Amino acid sequence: MANKEATVAELADSFRNSSAVLLTEYRGLTVAQLKQLRGSISEHATYAVVKNTLTKIAANQAGISSFDEELVGPSAIAFVHGDPVAVAKGLRDFAKANPQLVIKGGYFDGNALTADEVRKLADLESREVLLGKLAGAFKASLFGAAYLFNAPLAKAVRTVEALREKQDSAS
Repeated sequence: MANKEATVAELADSFRNSSAVLLTEYRGLTVAQLKQLRGSISEHATYAVVKNTLTKIAANQAGISSFDEELVGPSAIAFVHGDPVAVAKGLRDFAKANPQLVIKGGYFDGNALTADEVRKLADLESREVLLGKLAGAFKASLFGAAYLFNAPLAKAVRTVEALREKQDSAS
Protein backbone atom coordinates (compact mmCIF):
# COMPACT_ATOMS: atom_id res chain seq x y z
CA MET A 1 0.00 0.00 0.00
CA ALA A 2 2.81 2.41 0.90
CA ASN A 3 4.48 1.66 -2.44
CA LYS A 4 1.32 2.67 -4.32
CA GLU A 5 1.04 5.87 -2.30
CA ALA A 6 4.67 6.70 -3.08
CA THR A 7 4.05 6.05 -6.78
CA VAL A 8 0.97 8.29 -6.76
CA ALA A 9 2.90 11.06 -4.96
CA GLU A 10 5.76 10.79 -7.44
CA LEU A 11 3.37 10.88 -10.42
CA ALA A 12 1.46 13.85 -8.95
CA ASP A 13 4.79 15.71 -8.60
CA SER A 14 5.63 14.86 -12.22
CA PHE A 15 2.27 16.30 -13.32
CA ARG A 16 2.80 19.47 -11.28
CA ASN A 17 6.41 20.02 -12.37
CA SER A 18 5.88 19.47 -16.10
CA SER A 19 5.32 22.29 -18.57
CA ALA A 20 3.15 19.87 -20.56
CA VAL A 21 2.00 16.25 -20.35
CA LEU A 22 1.30 14.11 -23.41
CA LEU A 23 -0.63 10.83 -23.06
CA THR A 24 0.01 7.91 -25.41
CA GLU A 25 -0.97 4.29 -25.84
CA TYR A 26 1.91 2.02 -26.74
CA ARG A 27 0.16 -1.34 -27.35
CA GLY A 28 2.31 -3.51 -29.62
CA LEU A 29 5.59 -1.60 -29.27
CA THR A 30 8.67 -3.59 -28.34
CA VAL A 31 11.01 -2.72 -25.47
CA ALA A 32 13.58 -1.64 -28.08
CA GLN A 33 11.07 0.68 -29.75
CA LEU A 34 10.11 2.22 -26.40
CA LYS A 35 13.81 2.76 -25.66
CA GLN A 36 14.24 4.43 -29.04
CA LEU A 37 11.23 6.69 -28.36
CA ARG A 38 12.54 7.62 -24.91
CA GLY A 39 15.90 8.51 -26.43
CA SER A 40 14.35 10.66 -29.16
CA ILE A 41 12.54 12.93 -26.67
CA SER A 42 14.85 12.65 -23.63
CA GLU A 43 16.29 16.16 -24.10
CA HIS A 44 12.86 17.69 -23.40
CA ALA A 45 10.81 15.02 -21.62
CA THR A 46 10.69 11.91 -19.49
CA TYR A 47 8.61 9.12 -21.02
CA ALA A 48 7.11 6.78 -18.45
CA VAL A 49 4.92 3.70 -18.75
CA VAL A 50 2.21 4.18 -16.11
CA LYS A 51 -0.52 2.27 -14.33
CA ASN A 52 -3.86 3.80 -15.30
CA THR A 53 -5.56 3.76 -11.88
CA LEU A 54 -2.59 5.26 -10.06
CA THR A 55 -2.07 7.82 -12.82
CA LYS A 56 -5.71 8.86 -12.68
CA ILE A 57 -5.44 9.42 -8.93
CA ALA A 58 -2.17 11.35 -9.31
CA ALA A 59 -3.51 13.50 -12.17
CA ASN A 60 -6.60 14.36 -10.13
CA GLN A 61 -4.39 15.29 -7.16
CA ALA A 62 -2.49 17.62 -9.49
CA GLY A 63 -5.79 19.16 -10.65
CA ILE A 64 -5.93 17.41 -14.03
CA SER A 65 -9.11 15.46 -14.72
CA SER A 66 -8.97 15.51 -18.53
CA PHE A 67 -7.21 12.12 -18.65
CA ASP A 68 -9.90 10.26 -16.71
CA GLU A 69 -11.58 8.83 -19.84
CA GLU A 70 -8.35 8.36 -21.80
CA LEU A 71 -6.51 6.21 -19.26
CA VAL A 72 -7.42 2.83 -20.75
CA GLY A 73 -5.14 0.27 -22.32
CA PRO A 74 -1.34 0.31 -22.01
CA SER A 75 -0.57 3.96 -21.26
CA ALA A 76 2.63 5.95 -21.23
CA ILE A 77 3.09 9.64 -20.53
CA ALA A 78 5.65 12.14 -21.74
CA PHE A 79 6.29 14.53 -18.83
CA VAL A 80 7.70 17.59 -20.61
CA HIS A 81 10.39 19.64 -18.86
CA GLY A 82 11.66 21.39 -22.01
CA ASP A 83 10.08 22.42 -25.31
CA PRO A 84 6.55 20.94 -25.65
CA VAL A 85 6.64 21.47 -29.42
CA ALA A 86 9.81 19.38 -29.76
CA VAL A 87 8.24 16.56 -27.71
CA ALA A 88 4.99 16.67 -29.70
CA LYS A 89 7.06 16.53 -32.94
CA GLY A 90 9.08 13.59 -31.59
CA LEU A 91 5.95 11.64 -30.67
CA ARG A 92 4.26 12.46 -33.98
CA ASP A 93 7.29 11.45 -36.02
CA PHE A 94 7.74 8.24 -34.04
CA ALA A 95 4.02 7.43 -34.48
CA LYS A 96 4.35 7.89 -38.26
CA ALA A 97 7.12 5.28 -38.35
CA ASN A 98 5.47 3.09 -35.67
CA PRO A 99 1.66 3.26 -36.00
CA GLN A 100 1.25 1.21 -32.80
CA LEU A 101 1.99 4.41 -30.85
CA VAL A 102 -1.27 6.33 -30.46
CA ILE A 103 -1.25 9.90 -29.19
CA LYS A 104 -4.37 10.18 -27.06
CA GLY A 105 -4.19 13.73 -25.73
CA GLY A 106 -2.34 16.06 -23.48
CA TYR A 107 -2.34 18.86 -20.99
CA PHE A 108 -0.55 22.13 -21.67
CA ASP A 109 -0.66 25.57 -20.09
CA GLY A 110 -3.63 24.70 -17.87
CA ASN A 111 -5.71 23.26 -20.71
CA ALA A 112 -6.59 19.78 -21.86
CA LEU A 113 -5.49 18.93 -25.41
CA THR A 114 -7.16 16.51 -27.78
CA ALA A 115 -5.04 14.23 -29.97
CA ASP A 116 -5.65 16.63 -32.89
CA GLU A 117 -4.46 19.59 -30.81
CA VAL A 118 -1.29 17.69 -29.90
CA ARG A 119 -0.70 17.12 -33.64
CA LYS A 120 -1.24 20.85 -34.27
CA LEU A 121 1.26 21.59 -31.51
CA ALA A 122 3.71 19.32 -33.33
CA ASP A 123 3.21 21.36 -36.51
CA LEU A 124 4.41 24.56 -34.82
CA GLU A 125 7.98 25.65 -35.28
CA SER A 126 10.38 25.10 -32.41
CA ARG A 127 11.11 27.80 -29.85
CA GLU A 128 14.59 28.36 -31.34
CA VAL A 129 13.21 28.88 -34.87
CA LEU A 130 10.54 31.28 -33.61
CA LEU A 131 13.13 33.24 -31.59
CA GLY A 132 15.37 33.40 -34.66
CA LYS A 133 12.52 34.77 -36.77
CA LEU A 134 11.69 37.30 -34.07
CA ALA A 135 15.33 38.41 -33.89
CA GLY A 136 15.38 38.76 -37.68
CA ALA A 137 12.23 40.88 -37.59
CA PHE A 138 13.73 43.12 -34.90
CA LYS A 139 16.94 43.48 -36.88
CA ALA A 140 15.02 44.37 -40.05
CA SER A 141 12.87 46.92 -38.22
CA LEU A 142 15.98 48.47 -36.64
CA PHE A 143 17.62 48.84 -40.07
CA GLY A 144 14.38 50.35 -41.35
CA ALA A 145 14.26 52.79 -38.44
CA ALA A 146 17.92 53.73 -38.90
CA TYR A 147 17.27 54.41 -42.60
CA LEU A 148 14.24 56.57 -41.77
CA PHE A 149 16.22 58.58 -39.23
CA ASN A 150 19.17 59.00 -41.59
CA ALA A 151 17.10 59.89 -44.68
CA PRO A 152 15.88 63.33 -43.44
CA LEU A 153 19.36 64.12 -42.15
CA ALA A 154 20.93 63.23 -45.49
CA LYS A 155 18.26 65.27 -47.31
CA ALA A 156 18.92 68.24 -45.02
CA VAL A 157 22.69 68.01 -45.65
CA ARG A 158 22.09 67.88 -49.42
CA THR A 159 19.71 70.87 -49.20
CA VAL A 160 22.18 72.93 -47.13
CA GLU A 161 24.98 71.99 -49.55
CA ALA A 162 22.82 73.01 -52.54
CA LEU A 163 22.00 76.34 -50.87
CA ARG A 164 25.68 76.92 -50.08
CA GLU A 165 26.64 76.18 -53.73
CA LYS A 166 23.90 78.49 -54.97
CA GLN A 167 25.08 81.21 -52.61
CA ASP A 168 28.70 80.75 -53.68
CA SER A 169 27.78 80.93 -57.37
CA ALA A 170 25.67 84.06 -56.77
CA SER A 171 28.52 85.92 -55.09
